[in-house]
Amino acid sequence: MRPGSSDLDDSNLPLCDRLSQRIVADPQRRISFAEFMAIALYDPDYGYYATPSPRIGAAGDFYTSPHLDAAFGELLAEQFAELWHLLGAPHPFTLVEMGAGQGILAVDVLRYLYREHYACFEAVDYVIVEISAAMRAEQQHQLKPLADSGQVRWCRWEEMPPDSVTGCFFSNELVDAFPVHQVAIAQGQLQEIYVTLAPEEAADATPRFIETLGDLSTLRLAEYFELVGVDLLSERYPDGYRTEVNLAALDWMQTVADRLHRGYVLTIDYGYPAQRYYSPTRTTGTLQCYYQHAHHSNPYLHIGRQDLTAHVDFTALERQGDRCGLDTLGFVPQGLFLMALGLGDRLAALSHPEPGTEANLAEILQQRDRLQSLIDPLRLGNFGVLVQGKGINAAALPKGLQTPTQLGVV
Repeated sequence: MRPGSSDLDDSNLPLCDRLSQRIVADPQRRISFAEFMAIALYDPDYGYYATPSPRIGAAGDFYTSPHLDAAFGELLAEQFAELWHLLGAPHPFTLVEMGAGQGILAVDVLRYLYREHYACFEAVDYVIVEISAAMRAEQQHQLKPLADSGQVRWCRWEEMPPDSVTGCFFSNELVDAFPVHQVAIAQGQLQEIYVTLAPEEAADATPRFIETLGDLSTLRLAEYFELVGVDLLSERYPDGYRTEVNLAALDWMQTVADRLHRGYVLTIDYGYPAQRYYSPTRTTGTLQCYYQHAHHSNPYLHIGRQDLTAHVDFTALERQGDRCGLDTLGFVPQGLFLMALGLGDRLAALSHPEPGTEANLAEILQQRDRLQSLIDPLRLGNFGVLVQGKGINAAALPKGLQTPTQLGVV
């Protein structure tokens, strides 16, 4: 079991009080780790993503591919333009970005489509689904000219009718931020990890949270492992083994599939197939905490002021997609995906600038390093890209999934 929070850290005290009240109100005086994580990240008043201070980028606790270089959004735009053609150039062509951060990716995608694929740009209905009010306000500021023109709009899931979207649902580093349940093997049984209060806690003291084991809060946790083909109770897994289960990801995939009439689902995130995710040697799971440019593994520190994430089980997304009527078209590393869409050409152009082009050598080297970071397998290049489809020709692979041979490179 992990230790509780320290009285000396800078946790958000009103949020800690809210968590304590939720625990005390429960008949068993405990909440699932998924509920703890949901409140810590998404409480509308005090959660990590509810506050308007910088969370993403150079000034925040982490950065994402769109912050690194506009090339990421521009290459995604290349893929979207091709998907539009593969769908027969529908009008509208709905792009649904789920969890749009600060709106940077939307700006890069739409600017590039306007510049390079204007017919596709004219057809685009860009929809953002964002649960964080603070993030939504930042996006609306960033995208105000496009929103004023009607090119971009915000929508809640309940406002999006079933079977209504022809286009592409896409996300970048969204699923890793969904609240996860935590489970552990204890004396040969699958148990759930709950969060409770330390028994010696004084009424006027800073709340200290500790973990406790109990029966599973829902049978869906056991069913999850059946879905992904993993038997945690086999002799391969040691007593004390702990890991995560992302039930919210299954619900999300169902929601997306229900609203997609015809088109694609593109998910970019860090994670593994189930057999790697639930390796017997990964005995403490993948949960990570990010605070002031550093990461650690104690979620009970800096509550409300640090990000909490867990890697994505891509096998679960694929198999849930299958159950919901989606075809899996491919799963590739981000590095290969971006190279297939032309990032290699951009790197080559930096190495061999056109005659007469005046360029600052330092700027060229900096941009080359940024582009290399997008494809470096030790950095962002090892993120997974999952592409699923519905009502489409599954044999017509999107360019980002094609091998060099299929692309005619070799």
